[in-house]
Amino acid sequence: MLTYELSMLLRTMPKEELAVVLKRASTSIFNQGGIIRNIDNLGARKMPYKTSNHGVVHKQAHYFVISFTAPPSKLVTIESECHRDVDIIRNRIFKVNENANFECTLEEELKPPPYRPEVIKMIEDARKKGKKVGKSTFKFNTGLDYYPFQR
Repeated sequence: MLTYELSMLLRTMPKEELAVVLKRASTSIFNQGGIIRNIDNLGARKMPYKTSNHGVVHKQAHYFVISFTAPPSKLVTIESECHRDVDIIRNRIFKVNENANFECTLEEELKPPPYRPEVIKMIEDARKKGKKVGKSTFKFNTGLDYYPFQR
C-alpha cells in the first residue's frame, strides 16, 4: 500500500464539531482498508478567494492534512465520500513520494572549490578541450595584414 495525504478545508465551526468531521473522514479511510499515520492541524485561516460549496459561500476555513496508507483502488471512494460531506469545503488526495536513501556529502561540500572532486573534473574537462574560457584571441585569417584596432 502506498502513502497518501488527504488535504481538507473544513468550514469554520467549534472544536467539538471539528472532531466529529475528522472522525467521519477517518472512518471513511478505515472502512476502505486504510491506515491513518498522522493528522496535522494547520489552523484556521482566510481562504485565498471566496469558495462556494453546498450552496454556502466560505471565506475562512480550517486546514487539515491526514497522512494515510490505503490501496490505490479505494482512493476514488474515499475522495467521493469526503466530497459529499457538507462540512468539508475542499479535499484533495496527493501521493507522497518516498525519499530515496542518499549519502551525506557535507565534508566534501565544505571543502574549498579547488579541492572538490566535481570542480577538479570540470577543470580537467576544460583543459582537454583546450579552450580558454573568457579570453578571445585575434584570428589572423581575416585578409588584413595588420590588426585594425591597434594604435
